[in-house]
Amino acid sequence: MLQASRGTVKAGTNFNAGADAEVLHKAMKGLGTDEDAILQLLTARSNAQRQGIKDTYKTLFGKVLCEIKTTLTYCRWSIPMYTVRAGAGTDEKVLVEILASRTPQQVKDIIAAYRQEYDDDLEEDVCGDTSGHFKRLLVILLQANRQTGIQEGNIESDAQALFKAGEQKYGTDEQSFVTILGNRSAEHLRKVFDAYMKMTGYEMEESIQRETSGNLSALLLAVVKCARSVPAYFAETLYYAMKGAGTDDDTLIRVMVSRSEVDLLDIRSHFRRLFACSLHSMIRGDTGGDYRKALLLLCGGDDA
Repeated sequence: MLQASRGTVKAGTNFNAGADAEVLHKAMKGLGTDEDAILQLLTARSNAQRQGIKDTYKTLFGKVLCEIKTTLTYCRWSIPMYTVRAGAGTDEKVLVEILASRTPQQVKDIIAAYRQEYDDDLEEDVCGDTSGHFKRLLVILLQANRQTGIQEGNIESDAQALFKAGEQKYGTDEQSFVTILGNRSAEHLRKVFDAYMKMTGYEMEESIQRETSGNLSALLLAVVKCARSVPAYFAETLYYAMKGAGTDDDTLIRVMVSRSEVDLLDIRSHFRRLFACSLHSMIRGDTGGDYRKALLLLCGGDDA
């Protein structure tokens, strides 16, 4: 049975890419721009429909829609790994967030889309720009070969192996963390975390923070948090993207757009429970102008 979408953005009914392209062209023609018309239309279309509009717009008007106005940049998110290639160096935060949270099939789709977009191999690029156990765990996740289901006979032994690799050992056997957390299913890992807590008195996250550091620690923590709950992980990601002196706009846009058709309703629910305020209210307080309007339309409602 197909699981119902928990997204806030649904595909528009009676969709006509040509008609929508005309609406956008009219909204951007002349001296002024009808930002409200643009935002209302694009946030009422699925990503697949937005890509159709983009292609049709180019055919009709000879212009690339996403390069015309910055408020339209979220059209680009058909390729969820493109920011890895943006600018100089590698954006480790994007690698951590995406590879820790996607299902094996989604990872395979990302690899295929990356090759089509850049004519490059994602694993080769990752290996060329990362190192150590961080690279090893990324490579494991890129294989998209996680075990399925729960291996009852391995729950206690996995918990024991993680204890011996960290808390019980002088120094840390990072490879044990990488192998177990990178290869087991989310369902199995949740059982392991419970067994680990009973065995050691520590949550898995506590041990990772004590025993590891840097990018590896961030990736291991993301894997653990996503095994517990992907929506809760993204609720936390959004909160810290807006908390503090400045807003991490890249993360805010990436998560809001990429999860808007998947589980943003669940993310909103976890956000309200974890942080005693609604996602909607925090967006209102930390952004402004048309940017805020677009994010609030994607948010889809308030949970105050």
